[in-house]
Amino acid sequence: MADKAELQARLEFRKTALAQLREAYLALVSGGVKSYTIDDRTLTKFDIHRLKKEIADMENEVDALESMLNGKKARKAFGVVPRDW
Repeated sequence: MADKAELQARLEFRKTALAQLREAYLALVSGGVKSYTIDDRTLTKFDIHRLKKEIADMENEVDALESMLNGKKARKAFGVVPRDW
C-alpha cells in the first residue's frame, strides 16, 4: 500500500480530474457548446452518458482514497455465483 503522501497526491489528482469532468458535463448539458475539450479529448453531447459514468467512477475513486487516508480499509469487491447442487 502507498504511503500517506502518495495517497494524498492521488486524491488531489483525482479531485482535479473530477472538477474538469463536472465542468465538461455542465457545459454540454447547458447547451452553450456543442463540444468540449479536456486536454487531448474532445467530447460532444453524444458522450454525455459516458461522461456521467466517468464522473461516477471518479467520485468512487475519490471516496475510496479519502477513506484510506482516514485509516479505513479500501472496499473490496466480490461476486457471488449461485450454484444449483
